[in-house]
Amino acid sequence: MTATAACGKRQVEVRTAPAQAPQVAVQVNNGLAQAVNVYVTMNGTDTFLRQVAANSNATIPVQGYTAGSSVGLKAVTVDGVHNYSRANVVLTGTYVFPLP
Repeated sequence: MTATAACGKRQVEVRTAPAQAPQVAVQVNNGLAQAVNVYVTMNGTDTFLRQVAANSNATIPVQGYTAGSSVGLKAVTVDGVHNYSRANVVLTGTYVFPLP
């Protein structure tokens, strides 16, 4: 009897996955001779995104911020001597942040 009960009809619920927010990212093109730490700034608060090696490019997803958010971007050389920034960046798609 147990085998026949296992073969009975079952109710199945099919759902669609929730819509995902559009992905926003920053493409850092680091042409400097040293690595930089990249930050996103909103309301005076810096959030570390990632370190980008010297003479390299990296596309960094910006999580926790919605598309259309206005933020600042900042890159600081690992020795702390040089700062590069962009103010009033609207996050939509992938924003290119060239250095220097």
